[in-house]
Amino acid sequence: SMCYYVGDIMYKNYIFDLYGTLVDINTDEDYVELWEEMAEFYSIHHATYTPAELRKSYHELCKEEEEKHIKKYKNITHHEIDVHDVFKKLYTNKGVKVNTQSVTATAQYFRILSTKYIRLYDGAIELLETLKEKGKSIYLLSNAQHDFTYYEICFLDIEKYFDGILISSNEKVKKPDPYFYQILFERYNLKKKESIMIGNDKSSDIAGATNFGIDSLYFYSNISPKEDPSIESKATFTLDRVDYQKVKELIIK
Repeated sequence: SMCYYVGDIMYKNYIFDLYGTLVDINTDEDYVELWEEMAEFYSIHHATYTPAELRKSYHELCKEEEEKHIKKYKNITHHEIDVHDVFKKLYTNKGVKVNTQSVTATAQYFRILSTKYIRLYDGAIELLETLKEKGKSIYLLSNAQHDFTYYEICFLDIEKYFDGILISSNEKVKKPDPYFYQILFERYNLKKKESIMIGNDKSSDIAGATNFGIDSLYFYSNISPKEDPSIESKATFTLDRVDYQKVKELIIK
């Protein structure tokens, strides 16, 4: 028969990165109008800022949160903050009491303003459908912010394909930290030899997968970081562009 398995591997679990892998996105958090709009948004909710002051406070609070995490979580090498806490402090530092929903809405408004476009790559749905039809399990392992990413997953209508969704801001850790992979594998009781990581970033997706001891597929996409020659990350499979047809041929049996 024509059946063949790469080194007898039959994957059961497909672990995807999100941005640059399934979702094409372009964001800019630096442009002037963003901070003007956000300052207006905070000000109408009684937390008065100038655009420059808001921007400065936002970046300072992000840094503070990161330093707090580094002190608190000693076993983690790659920390992830939750910007929810930052958006909240921007209110409370001005003496404004605010509920969770309002903070989330503020974070989402920021994200919408900073997003130039967001869309699925051509063929992403078909790939996920194919995996589902074959009875595979699909997981998301994303370096991302819950307040930004969760509503985007729902907006793009892909939440239903995932058997598990791990977002770094919820777990306090991000790729390539092997601990992030470990959380996924323990939570869903996965076996390493049955699993493959698919991503567009060698230093986080592929190096992380390699250090954790699972196979990986790397493809170069329009938002892949420029390759750092010092990173020796050997993906099991490599493609020079987002080509889900090739992905199917290589890793779906």
